[in-house]
Amino acid sequence: MTLHLGYGTNGLTDLRLDDALGLLADLGYEGVGLTLDHMHLDPMAPDLTERTRQVRRRLTSLGLRVTVETGARYVLDPRRKHGPSLLDPDPDARAARTALLVRAVDVAAELGAHAVHCFSGITPPGTSTDTAWKRLTESITPVLEAADRSGIPLAIEPEPGHLIATLADFHHLRRLLGDPGPLGLTLDIGHCQCLEDASPVECIRASAPWLRHVQIEDMRRGVHEHLPFGDGEIDFPPVLAALAASEYRGLTVVELPRHSHAGPELARASIDFLRDSMTRDAGLRTATAATAATTATTATAATTATTVTTARPKGAAPC
Repeated sequence: MTLHLGYGTNGLTDLRLDDALGLLADLGYEGVGLTLDHMHLDPMAPDLTERTRQVRRRLTSLGLRVTVETGARYVLDPRRKHGPSLLDPDPDARAARTALLVRAVDVAAELGAHAVHCFSGITPPGTSTDTAWKRLTESITPVLEAADRSGIPLAIEPEPGHLIATLADFHHLRRLLGDPGPLGLTLDIGHCQCLEDASPVECIRASAPWLRHVQIEDMRRGVHEHLPFGDGEIDFPPVLAALAASEYRGLTVVELPRHSHAGPELARASIDFLRDSMTRDAGLRTATAATAATTATTATAATTATTVTTARPKGAAPC
């Protein structure tokens, strides 16, 4: 099985988008995790449609695949990080987040993206768990309807400190919604190391049937801090082998949103590290450097969620 490596534009915010895309193509990445934000493809700009077409042409000319990511910190509210969320007490504020995600689906359709990433948000103070889940299911339904119409999956990410923080939380949402077809999972490998009881390899195997997007970086147990490869505790060759053995065909995107100051160098170091890690696992290859295909094994479809811990790690939700 082939892995398709990408890099997130939220780690290249000091570069113009055209320059960032050119850099990634030159380094050998196959794709990009494109965060809709003011410095790149601004989802609130009046010329969004034309700018999206320009980005599509640029991606096509470079041969890059794309996932649309929606984790911009202040794109809706200049004073509240990630605000408003799908869990906001104000229904109009929740509707603004829903509208942004629907717009992201439209952008993804125009770009030919393989998925749209999102997350639930943090439960507001004074909000009961039942109320938070009710708000989430109601707010996300129009987004899933848009995803269904476009044929592009919505890949929700378990995020430390959020209502959906673990794989078990993802499965809870899936059941609440009746297991809708457009709903998939963004699996962040570092988050697995940070707070899941299962190892990253076990998380990949358990979640394989629902994988629609993968983010990857190093991390330490109990500390939600995205780290360059080699600065954390993850053993990457078996992680990459597990991804390669799954049915997942989308991008595996390096996620270093707090390292834009060193973005170009880290993009180079990251692809070198991942390629080296893959060569250290027998039979694993990248699409760009491969000369022979590997034998892939199909992940057994899990029907129950992986056992997880719900303890909040230190530094939850710093992204």
